Amino acid sequence: MKDAADWVVPYQPGPADLDDDDNRPLPDLPPLPADPRWRVEHLPFLTAFSMGLLICAASVGFFAGGGPAAVGAAAGVGIVTVSFTMSTLVFAWADTVRPALLMPLGMLTYVVKYTLLGVILAFVVSSDWPGRTALGWGIVAGVLGWTAVQIWWVARTSLSK
Repeated sequence: MKDAADWVVPYQPGPADLDDDDNRPLPDLPPLPADPRWRVEHLPFLTAFSMGLLICAASVGFFAGGGPAAVGAAAGVGIVTVSFTMSTLVFAWADTVRPALLMPLGMLTYVVKYTLLGVILAFVVSSDWPGRTALGWGIVAGVLGWTAVQIWWVARTSLSK
């Protein structure tokens, strides 16, 4: 019977190891726009939309469940607005400073955002606050609204170019 040392094959360099074309240039990528504001140019429009949605959510919450539901619905939309704005600003900053930071900072941003959202929801769900259901619906409305408007914005701007 062979022992483990008999199964080890010594390393032998192959054609890929002998090829010294590692200094090849990277392919040409399209240049970034000269104006870095393109990364955040959608924020004013999306923020205005979110404020309108916040007012609508608070109104619907008030008529459906009174003051606590109005506060809950408005807080849900507000949480989403702050969260998505924070992500956009972090991505835009990382892309202008060093594009290689996009993935690690993006992942860190998402971990922080969803951890905070989980903590907030855990405390709210475990409480007896009457606005907790409206908070959940406000979050859903904020996510769907922001995402839909951002898709519309990207489609509109990319079709016009």
